[in-house]
This record gives sequence, C-alpha cells and structure tokens, in this order.
Amino acid sequence: MSGHRLLRSSAIFSAMTFISRVSGLVRDQIYAIVFGANPAMDVFIAAFRIPNFMRRLSAEGSFSMAFVPVLAEYKEKHGPEAVRELIDRVTGTLTAALVVMTALVIAFAPWLTQVIAPGFDAGGEKHQLLIEMLRLTFPYALFISLASLVGSILNSYQRFAIPALSPVLLNLAMIAAALGLAPLMDGSVMALAWGVFFAGILQLLFQLPALAKLGLLPRPKWGAAHAGVRKIMKLMVPTLFGSSVVQFNLLFNTMAASFLIGGSMTWLYYSDRLLEFPLGMFGVAIGTVILPHLSSRHAVTDPEGFSKGLDWGFRLCLLIGIPACLGLVLSAEPLFATLFQYGNLTAEDTRMISWSLMAQSTAVPAFLLVKVLAPAFYSRQDTRTPVKAAVVSVLVNVVATVLFFIGLLMLTEVGQAALAKADGRYLDALAHIPGAHALLALAIAVAGWTNAVQLAWYLRRAGVYQRQPGWGRFLRQIGVASLAMAVVLIAFRLVWPDWSDWAWWERGWHLAVLVGSGGALYAALLWLQGIRLRDLKGH
Repeated sequence: MSGHRLLRSSAIFSAMTFISRVSGLVRDQIYAIVFGANPAMDVFIAAFRIPNFMRRLSAEGSFSMAFVPVLAEYKEKHGPEAVRELIDRVTGTLTAALVVMTALVIAFAPWLTQVIAPGFDAGGEKHQLLIEMLRLTFPYALFISLASLVGSILNSYQRFAIPALSPVLLNLAMIAAALGLAPLMDGSVMALAWGVFFAGILQLLFQLPALAKLGLLPRPKWGAAHAGVRKIMKLMVPTLFGSSVVQFNLLFNTMAASFLIGGSMTWLYYSDRLLEFPLGMFGVAIGTVILPHLSSRHAVTDPEGFSKGLDWGFRLCLLIGIPACLGLVLSAEPLFATLFQYGNLTAEDTRMISWSLMAQSTAVPAFLLVKVLAPAFYSRQDTRTPVKAAVVSVLVNVVATVLFFIGLLMLTEVGQAALAKADGRYLDALAHIPGAHALLALAIAVAGWTNAVQLAWYLRRAGVYQRQPGWGRFLRQIGVASLAMAVVLIAFRLVWPDWSDWAWWERGWHLAVLVGSGGALYAALLWLQGIRLRDLKGH
C-alpha cells in the first residue's frame, strides 16, 4: 500500500472513528446528567471493565495482531479457498472458546468480582450489584470478539469504514438504555448493563452484510488442528499480554481505585474517555491501517517499504501526539466543564476529573507511538519482544502506584491526617483522600512511556527501521508550533480561570475560542515552516 493510500485509508478510518467518538461523547454526557459520579456508577464501570478489556484484546490487541498477519500470508501465498477455510476454522474455534469462557465467568462471578474490586466489602451492597452486572455484561465479550474477527477480515480487504463505524451502535444502545430503560427501572444503573448486552449483538450483526459481499461469510468449524489456527494461537498467547499492556494497567488501577473515595472510578473513567479522543481517532486508526501494510511488506520481503511505513507512522504520531498532549494538559478543566458538568455532575467532580486527565495526558505521544511500534513486531510475527517490554511496563505501573500512594500518605499533611483517621491502616486511609485517583493516572502515564521507549530501543536493535531524511527539521517544526500553541492556551487560562459559573453556551464559545485559537496557530505555524499534506503522502 503506497503512502498516499495509507494516508487515505487512515483518513477514512479516522472519519468513521470520529463519528463513533462523537456519539461516545454524547453517551458520556448523558451518563453525567442522568447518573453523575457516585458509588453505583463506580460499580458499573468496574463490571464493564472486564468485557471491555476483552474488546480491547480482540479489536485492537492480541487477536487482531495475531490474525491479520496470518490472513495476509494466506492471501499472498494460498488461494481463495484456503483463505475461506482459515476464516471458517478460526470462527468455529474462537466461538467455542468464548462460549466456555462466558459460562465460566458467569458461574464464578462472586469470586471474580472480589479480584476486580477487592476494595468492595464482600457480601455488601456494592459487591452484590457488581456480581449481577458482571453476569449481564460479560456476554458482550463473546459478541464483540466475533465482531472484531469480522472487522479484522474487512480491514485486511481495505474495507475500513464498517468496522470503524460499528462502535456507534454501542453508544446508541447505551444512550437508549440511559434515557429509555433507566426511568422504567427507577433510575437504576442496571439499565446500562442491559444496554451493553444488546450492543454486542448489534455490533456483530451490523458487519455481517459487508463480509457476505466479499463472499467470506464464515461457516464455523472446529479447527484446533488447522495449521493456520495453530499459528494464530501460537502468536496470540504472548500477545495477550504484550499488545495490551495499557489495558492490564487499567485493570490494576480498577482494583486499586476500589480502595479510594467513592466516585474515584467514575472520575478515572471520564478522564480516560476524553483521552480516548486523540487515541481512538488517530492512534487506533494508524495502527489498524499500518498493520496490514507492514504484514504485506514483510510477506513479500520488502524491507524498504516496511521501514518507510514505520517512518510514516512515527511522524504522524508525533505530529498529532505532541499538541494533543499539551492541549489536554492545559485545557483539561475547561474541556470537562464544557462537555460534562451538567445535571448530577458537580464542579468538584470536574476538578477531580481534570487532575487525572492532566496526569495521564502526559503520555499521549507514547500511547500513540505504541500503536505503530507494536504492529512493527507483530507484522513480522515476533511476539516475544513486545512481551518483554510489557512485563517491565506492568511492573513499573504497579511499583509506581505503590510508591505514589506511600509518598502521599507519609510525606503530605493530608496523608498524615487520613492515616490518623484510619488508625494507621494504609488502605483504609486512602478512602479519605480526595484526588488520590490522579496518582493512578500518573502511574499509567509512566508505564506508557516505559513501554514506548523499550519498544523503540528493541526496534532499533533489530535493524528493520532506517530513519528517513528530515527528522531534525521535522521535530524543530513541531516544537516551535507546539510551544507557541501552549503559550496561547496558558494566556487564555489566565484570563478565564473559572468556568463553573457560566451557562452552557458561554462555556461553549469560550472553549471554541480556546481550542480554535490553539489549533489554528499550531496548523498555521506548521504551514509557515513548510509542512504540507503531500509531505505525509510522500512517506
């Protein structure tokens, strides 16, 4: 795939993903208005974390990273019949495994929930609600994993729009549950669990007609002995960990957040959602488009094309990631106050959410780069190297979280007061400190940079990437534009320090000026320094 087609495919995927993100934004606004930030909402977020984790593994992580290169190899070296047989065998084997897994999770939910949220008192009201919600939401993992299989096939045939648009159905189902079903259930958050269940079914059914047009509609067959299935399984086992280090970190943070003050999981959820805008729109789009390209270049032994594809991805990640990082850090509170501070969500919630958003946003460039770095290894069917980096990153996240919490409790006045109130019990003391959740977000950022730096070092050592000319000038251009944008954002924040007392329309036009001025200045300075769209196409 040429640089022009890569850019065009990324643009299509990003446009569809943008629609998905906008609908997701509306969904989260409705969550804020209807449910606010409270312990019941914390329970739903904890319950949905597990099936959503499975979605990330399949759609953006280990399954797609293992399946797409093997499918590309079958397309290049085998006939259409072999490709159809591979798809049939993969579908049958995956479905069987998912059905068994779903049954086990439903059966062992009372014990699994104690692992997910150990801070919820066993047998208490929050724990019982979590059991019910997990049993209702986990079948989503079955449906969305099959939907992700279909999407991976479509992506491999350059049909990017339908898979990128399918998450809109999740958002529409959740909006319908919050506005239509919740009032019929006395405002219960259980309505959202039902929305998750039906959303998975809709997302799977939505993509099947596009697959049928390609003549690749699966006829599921058991295929554990099939050579292609065995190869995918061999590649997938290590990538279950390696390609989804951020998701493992989020799961650990969910466990840690269950010990914090009520509402902490919801605050982390909302900050993560705003962070997903640049990551979802651009990072996943670039990663999804570049994986088939890198796989095909490797399959036909084209090291120069492989290296140029990586270089294109790195430049695009930094072009987007550096200003996104600065913009989110400097505009966190105005962004959230404008988008979400309505109904049951308060100004204090906005302040708490902005803290965690600022902390985690410091790693936006790293998160984007990993979306290109990881496919560079998986496309070459090298699954061991990312695992090494992932192990270190997860350990860094755990150690950083523990050290941050110990420092908070031992070295600050608020920590000392919380310890005294909890009679010296460290975990109980954390529940008395508002804002401790921001340290969890900061630990994820530290782990994210650790992962990206390691992968970059391993890639350089492997010798498969050669820098293209012009990197020094490119970084200087981005640096000048980003610094100027940051100065403008800081100036506006000093002039407009408090946004809570304004009406929605006042917040709206102030935010438009803030974001529009910063973005326009960044783009204008890039243009004045000579960066053009054709430069990206050239890579």
